[in-house]
Amino acid sequence: MDPARTGSPYQPVIEALTNYPQKRFYNVSKLGGSKYDVLPYSIRVLFESSIRNCDGFLVKETDAMNILDWKTKQNNVEVPFCPARVVLQDFTGIPAMVDFAAMREAVRNAGGDPVKVNPACPTDLTVDHSLQIDFSKCAIQNTPNPGGGESQKPMAKLSPLKVQPRKLPCRGQTGCKGPCSAGDSSRNSGQFSAQIENTPILCPFHLQPVPEPETVLKNQEMEFGRNRERLQFFKWSSKVFKNISIIPPETGMAHQVNLEYLSRVVFEVKDFLYPDSVVGTDSHTTMVNGLGILGWGVGGIETEAVMLGMPVTLTLPEVVGCELTGTASPLATSIDIVLSITKHLRQADVAGKFVEFFGSGVSQLSVADRTTIANMCPEYGAILSFFPVDNVTLKHLKHTGFDKAKLEVMEAYLKAVKLFRNDESSSREPEYSQIVQISLSSIIPYVSGPKRSQDRVAVNNMKSDFQACLNEKTGVKGFQIAVEKQNDIVPVQYEGNEYKLSHGCIVIAAVISCTNNCNPSVMLAAGLLAKKAVEAGLVVKPYIRTSLSPGSGMVTHYLSSSGVLPYLSKLGFEVVGYGCSTCVGNTAPLPEAIRNAIKQGDIIACGVLSGTKNFEGRLCDCVRANYLASPPLVVAYAIAGTVRIDFETEPLGTGFNGKSIYLRDIWPTRKELHTVEEECVISSMFKELKEKMEKGNKRWNSLEAPESALFPWDLKSTYIRCPSFFDKLAKEPVSPQAIENAHVLLYLGDSVTTDHISPAGSIARSSAAAKYLTNKGLTPREFNSYGARRGNDAVMTRGTFANIKLLNKFIGKPAPKTIHFPSGQTLDVFEAAELYQKEGVPVIILAGKKYGLGSSRDWAAKGPFLLGVKAVLAESYEKVHKSQLIGIGIAPLQFLPGENPNTLGLTGREQFSILFPPELSPGMTLDIKTSTGKVFSVIALFENDVEITLYKYGGSLNFVARRFL
Repeated sequence: MDPARTGSPYQPVIEALTNYPQKRFYNVSKLGGSKYDVLPYSIRVLFESSIRNCDGFLVKETDAMNILDWKTKQNNVEVPFCPARVVLQDFTGIPAMVDFAAMREAVRNAGGDPVKVNPACPTDLTVDHSLQIDFSKCAIQNTPNPGGGESQKPMAKLSPLKVQPRKLPCRGQTGCKGPCSAGDSSRNSGQFSAQIENTPILCPFHLQPVPEPETVLKNQEMEFGRNRERLQFFKWSSKVFKNISIIPPETGMAHQVNLEYLSRVVFEVKDFLYPDSVVGTDSHTTMVNGLGILGWGVGGIETEAVMLGMPVTLTLPEVVGCELTGTASPLATSIDIVLSITKHLRQADVAGKFVEFFGSGVSQLSVADRTTIANMCPEYGAILSFFPVDNVTLKHLKHTGFDKAKLEVMEAYLKAVKLFRNDESSSREPEYSQIVQISLSSIIPYVSGPKRSQDRVAVNNMKSDFQACLNEKTGVKGFQIAVEKQNDIVPVQYEGNEYKLSHGCIVIAAVISCTNNCNPSVMLAAGLLAKKAVEAGLVVKPYIRTSLSPGSGMVTHYLSSSGVLPYLSKLGFEVVGYGCSTCVGNTAPLPEAIRNAIKQGDIIACGVLSGTKNFEGRLCDCVRANYLASPPLVVAYAIAGTVRIDFETEPLGTGFNGKSIYLRDIWPTRKELHTVEEECVISSMFKELKEKMEKGNKRWNSLEAPESALFPWDLKSTYIRCPSFFDKLAKEPVSPQAIENAHVLLYLGDSVTTDHISPAGSIARSSAAAKYLTNKGLTPREFNSYGARRGNDAVMTRGTFANIKLLNKFIGKPAPKTIHFPSGQTLDVFEAAELYQKEGVPVIILAGKKYGLGSSRDWAAKGPFLLGVKAVLAESYEKVHKSQLIGIGIAPLQFLPGENPNTLGLTGREQFSILFPPELSPGMTLDIKTSTGKVFSVIALFENDVEITLYKYGGSLNFVARRFL
C-alpha cells in the first residue's frame, strides 16, 4: 500500500524533499506550529505515524490532534501507534507463527480463505535463542541426542549426532614466533575443526587464519539437530507467508541483528519517506532507541495483532527528559554508565513512561554506548529510552556501511520534519514532563546483584557487600548463613587436582555481548585484559564454567582481528556459538563433583555474566548468587575465582615468578581501547556481516520444508502442535461471563516475574512437562528446553508456573506446587489445574505488587489461560503483562488502594464469585463475593474501549481472526 494513504485528510501536507523532488513525505512540522516545535522527539515520531496512517477507523484525526496536544493530554488519552515493522526472536516468535498457522486452519474451517492470512506489517524473525552450551572450553562432554517426536512426519526423526573431536594444529607458517594455542589441550580437548561460514580466528603468533573452535561447530551441530523440526517450521513459514523474512541460526542475536542489519532509521517505500519504528516480542527491542528509532517490546499477542495491521494502543505517555552532563571516568565502562542510569531512572519512577536523552553529555556517548543504555530500558521500567538522531548517529551509520546518498536523503528528511537533534543549534529544547539530571563524571564501576539487576554494588564495596548478604535474612539480597559457617571450605577433587570451594566462589563466568551489542569498547576491554592476564601468567581454575557468546559474527571478527580472542580462549572464554545462552539459562550442568560439593557444603556459589538478567536460580539451580558485570570484570572475577575480593588491596592471583598481580596491573586504558577500536572496528566488518546474513548458511539453505498453504500438523510431534486458541471462533462478541465459585490456583507474593510464570530454561525431570514427553517416548536427554518447545501448547501449559523458585503461599517454600482444595492434595500446578478443569471449576490467581515483572513473554498469559485461569487479582501489575492478560482473555483485577489479601482477611482457600455487568467501562469497580460471605470491591484494569472490546471477543487473536471471515 502507498504510504501516502488515499483519502487521508492530511494529504495536503505531502511535500517533495528539497533537492530530491522524487522523494515525498508528510511535512508534519507544518501542522502544529509552536506546539510541534516543543514536542519531545519521540512524540514527534508518534505524531508522524498517526498522520500517515490516519484512516478514520483504526487511527482517527482526533488521535493525531491528541498527540499534538501531548503537553495537556499526556496520561489522559489512549492513542494508536502503527510501527513500520515488527521484530520477532525465535522463542517468542514461534508461538506467533504457530498461531498464524493455526489461524489459517481456523479461517479455512470457518469458510474463509486461509491464503489471506499473512502479516500485513513487514516482519523479521531472528532464530537466536535456541543455542545451548553443550560444549564449552572447560569440558567438551558427551551431549544428549536431539529430541523430536515418536515418528516425525513429514519431518523424520533424527539419528543421534556423532561428533568426534579432532585436533588440528595451526597451519605451519614460516617465521612462527611461538607456540600456537590451537595445539594446546590444557583447557581444550579438540579445539579446532573444519572451517565454517564465519570470520576466521587469527593465530596470535602467526596472525594467519585458523579454523573455528570445535566448540562452535559442535554446539551449532547440536542446535540444528535438536531443533530441526522447529527450524523446518520456520522454513515453511518463510516460504508460504508473505511479508516475512527469517534470519537463520548462526547469524546473531535479535537485538544485534536489528541494529546491524534490519534498522533503516528512515524508511523509504515507493520513494515515500517516514521514520523507522518497530515493536518486537522481546523487551530489549528498545536497543534500537540508541539509533533514533522508536521501538519497544510488547507481548507476542499484541505483536501478532500488529503483524495483521492493527495498531498498538498506548496511553499517551509522560516523557522524562534525562539530561546528561560531564564525562565519565576512564575506568567506567558503558555497563557502569548503564547501571548508574538504571538506578537514577528507577528512583525517578519512570515506569510506563518514555525517557528521552538530551544535554551536553549525550554527545560524549557513542551510538554503541547509547544502544547499551537503551537495552537496559526494561530494567528501569520505562516503555522506551530514546536518543534522537544527531551527528554522532550519522557518523556511526557512515562507518557501518550506509550508502552515502541514502545518508544525505536521511539527513535532509530528518531536518525537514525536525527530528534531527543538533547540540550546537540555538533552537529551544523540547518540553518534558519532568527532567532527571545525571552527571557522567560521578559514575564509578559497579556490578549488579546478587539476585536483581537493580541492586547495584560498587566494585570497591563488593567484598563487604557479599559478606552482608551472607548475614542478611533470606530475601532479595540475603542468604542468612550462620556466622560459624560463613568461612566453611569444602575440598573437591576435579581433573586430578584438589580445589577448595567457599562462599562467594565463582563457578559460572559468561561473557555475553547481548548487553554490549555493537559496543566494541567493553568487549575489547575484556579481550585486552585477558591478553595482559595471560602475558602476566594468570589462569582461570578449570572447574569454572567459562564461555564467550558473541552477539554476532561481527563481535568475533573484531575480537579476532584485534588479536585478543586467543587470549580469551586461553583463559577459558572460548566462543561457544551465536545466540542467547547463559543469559536465558541455557548453560550446561556444572561438573558433578562441583555440584555435589556446593550442595554438600550449602555453599553460596556465584555466577558472573555480562547479561541483563540475574534472578536467583536462572543460570543454574545450585548457583544462588548471580552478578551482572561488564565483560572485563567478568574476566577479572573469573581469574580471582571469588567475589570476596577487594581489587584495590588484594591481588587477582600469582603470575610468573610468584609475582602478585593486581587488577590495576592488567586493566586496559581508554587510550589502548580507542587505538584498538579505531584499527579493528571498521566499516568492512558490517559489510561482511550483511553479506553473510544475506547468503544464509549451508545448514539452513539445505533444510527441507513443506510448501503447502496449510501446515501439515503431525499429531505425534512434540515440538509443533495446533493450539486451541481458535476452537471457539465466532463472528460476534459475547457479554462477559460471570466467574462463579472459583478456587485460587496460586496465592503469590510481590514481584512475581514472567520468569516465574512462563516456561523457560531446561525441563526438569520430575515436572509435568517431563511426564508428558516421557509418555511420548522421549528420554530425559531428548527433552530439550521450554524455549525450543514453545510451539507445543501441551508442553508449555505444563511448564507454566513450573519455576523451582515459585513461592506459593499455600506451600510455604519455593516449589512449583499448589493445593487442590476439593481433595486436599498437594500437586504440580498443572495437575491441580487439570483436576479443576475436569470438575468444571474456574480458577483465579491471587498476587501482590508488581505482578508480571520482567521480560515480555506471551506464554506468561497464554499458559495461565490454558490452565483455566479466568482472572488475576493483584495489588499492582507490570503494564505489558497486564495488556497480555487482556489480550488472551484473562481479566486483570486490582485491589483498591491500601487493600490486599491480608487487610481483607483473605486466606486464598475461599471460593470467589465475580459478576460482570453487561457493559464494561474503563477503570470500573466490580464486587467479589467469597464463600465465607465476605464482599469487597476491586478495579477492573481495562484502560480503554479497545481493551474492553478485545476482552469481549476472548482476546486479540480471536478478534483479529474474525477479520478474515
